[in-house]
Amino acid sequence: MQPYSHPPAEDPLFGTVNVELDHGAGTLVVTGDGVQRVVMERTGGAEVESHVPIGTRDPARLVMRVAGEEVELRPSKGFLTRTSYRVDVGDHRFVPVSLDGSRLSRGGVELGTFVSTGDGRVTAEWQDGQSDGQPDGYDAAVGYALAAAFGTGAEPAWRLTLDAVLEAMP
Repeated sequence: MQPYSHPPAEDPLFGTVNVELDHGAGTLVVTGDGVQRVVMERTGGAEVESHVPIGTRDPARLVMRVAGEEVELRPSKGFLTRTSYRVDVGDHRFVPVSLDGSRLSRGGVELGTFVSTGDGRVTAEWQDGQSDGQPDGYDAAVGYALAAAFGTGAEPAWRLTLDAVLEAMP
């Protein structure tokens, strides 16, 4: 993957959102008028995985800052189920829900669904009319960053299991 600043996404609630992803350098920057600035970096010593846009899912090898404050980023390893590909940031959870989409929730309340091609292009579809789940600029920044850094979606569990069994066979 090449470093690339994509044409800005036009978010229906938060306006223009810019995503800059450099797979080789292991950096991601999300900016926009309606969202907080997010910077995610892969730290030294991380083995670069080609199928992960930021290059790793190892939480010890990633640093994430939202609005200048470091946050705890907890990507799971990802193996046999969609939920095994979840990523947690504070009380936010980002988990695949279809082949191409992942859901962002805060405190268990669904906020929206993101789709990313894995190359930095991200789109968001927000939930309508939930008084306890109105997303804000912080939520949007986290969602865009996670979608761009880790991609979205996953195969269903039966397919992931079958692939693992077939890969283990001689």
